Amino acid sequence: MGTLEAFFNAVPGAIGQGLIWGIMAIGVYITFRVLDFADLTVDGTLATGGAALVMSMLAGCNVYVALIIAFLAGCIAGLVTGILNTAFGIPPILAGILTQLALYSINLRILGKSNQPLSVYKYDLIASMTTLTKALIVVGVIAAAIIAILYWFFDTEIGHSIRATGSNHNMARANGINIDGAKIVALVLSNGLVALAGGLLSQYQGFADVNMGRGAIVVGLAAVIIGEVIFGKIFKNFALRLLGVVFGGVIYYIVMQFVISLGLNTDDLKLLTAAIVAVFLGIPYLKNQYAQKHVKVKEVKE
Repeated sequence: MGTLEAFFNAVPGAIGQGLIWGIMAIGVYITFRVLDFADLTVDGTLATGGAALVMSMLAGCNVYVALIIAFLAGCIAGLVTGILNTAFGIPPILAGILTQLALYSINLRILGKSNQPLSVYKYDLIASMTTLTKALIVVGVIAAAIIAILYWFFDTEIGHSIRATGSNHNMARANGINIDGAKIVALVLSNGLVALAGGLLSQYQGFADVNMGRGAIVVGLAAVIIGEVIFGKIFKNFALRLLGVVFGGVIYYIVMQFVISLGLNTDDLKLLTAAIVAVFLGIPYLKNQYAQKHVKVKEVKE
């Protein structure tokens, strides 16, 4: 009974963290699903956003201005990855790794040390776990606003260009679309959202750490895959798919919290995350294999 009580008490906190990581997962969705670009920059960009927000607020910036600065810092990181890929012909994965590697040193430069605290009692934060109800409302509103803006954006000419580039870049090029420009815009937008999530996360946990983005791509993919597997058949609209990604982030953290409440060693969390992603990635494939086998058996019987 104590375990269940502890779990239910921790659920609101898991929802808050899941919403923030859901925003991060939307950024991953843009590159992973819409653009079909395996971008590993996000492991560095999340920490960049957190570092930019914390140091901006320590310098006297308003929290909203600091969030904008965090977003722009992420946009710059995405721009670098895009240029490495389009202008220098570096493969997507390697381009992301190079930017991520560079960001580690840059994040250390921004923070001045490996960890920088941000006290809710000294600064006017909008998403701190110490004021959980406020944090849930604010992050929920921000997530809804992002979904609405992206729904509008991807219905514009630039948005359709990005979609076309992700679907078939050769066909997109044949139709006169600047695929290099589309890639750069998508990467800038994606990493900007990831950094924004990093800014919210640093407020939520009360500090920015140079390693806070380590493994972020796996968590982002987990949220995307969980959202698709659970809500894929009922969420057909683009905005609803993005909402499914956010729900995926929330579900992921609730599951993680439940497993932790059962006594899992926190050192094994990365292993559990990898296992969850592997399971949800494998489910669509296994379902497809089962369906094909069922059809073959039916044809043989007929």
